[in-house]
Amino acid sequence: MQRKSNERMVKNWAFRALLSLLVAPSSLHGSCQNLVPNAGFEETDSCRLILGLGDIHDWYSAYLTPDHLQSCLPYGAVNGLPMNMFTYQEPFEGNSCIGLATYASLSGVEQREWIMATLLTALVPGQTYYCSFRANAGFGGNDLYPQIWLASNHVGMLFTTYDRHWDEYGPYPEALNRADIQYPMVLTDTVGWTLVSGSFVADSAYTYVMLGNFFSNAQSDTVHFANPDTIFPWYNISYTLIDAVCVSPVPNGCEQVHGIDEMSGDAPFVYPNPATDELFIGRSAGMEVEVVDVLGRRVWQGNVVGDRYAIMVANWARGSYLLRVHGTKEKQAVKFVLIE
Repeated sequence: MQRKSNERMVKNWAFRALLSLLVAPSSLHGSCQNLVPNAGFEETDSCRLILGLGDIHDWYSAYLTPDHLQSCLPYGAVNGLPMNMFTYQEPFEGNSCIGLATYASLSGVEQREWIMATLLTALVPGQTYYCSFRANAGFGGNDLYPQIWLASNHVGMLFTTYDRHWDEYGPYPEALNRADIQYPMVLTDTVGWTLVSGSFVADSAYTYVMLGNFFSNAQSDTVHFANPDTIFPWYNISYTLIDAVCVSPVPNGCEQVHGIDEMSGDAPFVYPNPATDELFIGRSAGMEVEVVDVLGRRVWQGNVVGDRYAIMVANWARGSYLLRVHGTKEKQAVKFVLIE
C-alpha cells in the first residue's frame, strides 16, 4: 500500500510539473505581451469631474493638458462619456479613453497635446515591435459651438529614451516632425474608432511611449467639419480620442490593419471620404438610404441601385453628414465629410 501511495505521489508530482511547463510559457507570454501599462486608461484613483488627466495611473502630460474622459461621470459632464465638452463618443473598450488636441493654431502659436507613459519593459535594439491604438475624430460635444472643429492627420506613436514630463511654466517644445507609428491621412471618422497600427525596428533601448501629433502645423493637413464662414467663433482646433494602446514584440500581440477597413466585411461604405462633387455608396444595393446633417435634418433620401451608387453632392453645404441604411437587420450608419 505504501508503495502504491508513493507511486501516486510521484505521478501527481510529475503531472503538476508537466502542467507547469505547459502553462508557464503561456502565462509569461500573456503577462508581457502588451508593454503598455494601463493601456485602456481604465486605472485611476478617482472619478473626477475635471479637465486634464486627474488621477489616472501611469500616464502623464508630455505637452499641455490631455484629458482623461470617463463614463462614470454624469451625462454631459465636461470630461464625461459619451457626451462631454468636446465630443460625443462611446469608448472603444472599457469605460475610459483619452482626448487630446492634435492640431491648434491660436494667436499664431502652435499648440498640441502629447501624453506619455513608461513602458513595462525597455525595448531591445534590433528587435521588431508591433504597435497599435484606436483613434476617433472628436465632434459633437456640448460646448457652446460643438461643431466647430477640424480633422487632422499624423496622429501617432513615438518612442523615447528619456522622460519629457511637461512643466506648465516651461516653454512649448518644438515639433519633432517624426513618428514611429502614425496615421498619415486626415482622420475624419467621428463615428467609428480607426485602427492605427504598424511595426518598426527599435534602434535604441526605448523606455517611454508617447501619443499625439508630433508634426508641425506646416507639415499637418486639416479638414473642416463645418464651414467657418457660417459659424462664429471658429475654433481652429482638432481634438482626437485615443484608446486601446498596444506595443508588443509578438507579431500577433497587437491588432494590425490588413487592407482598407471601410472596404472590408459586409458593412456599407462611402467613398471618397472626404468628398467634393460625387459620393459613391457601396454594399447597399436594394436598400433605402437617407443622409442627415449634423443637426439631424434630412438632406437626401433614395433607394440604392447597384453596388456602386453615385449621388451628386457638389451643391451641398460643406461639412459632416451621416448616411443611414434602412432595411438591414442591424442599424447601419456611415459618417462622411464634404470639403471644398
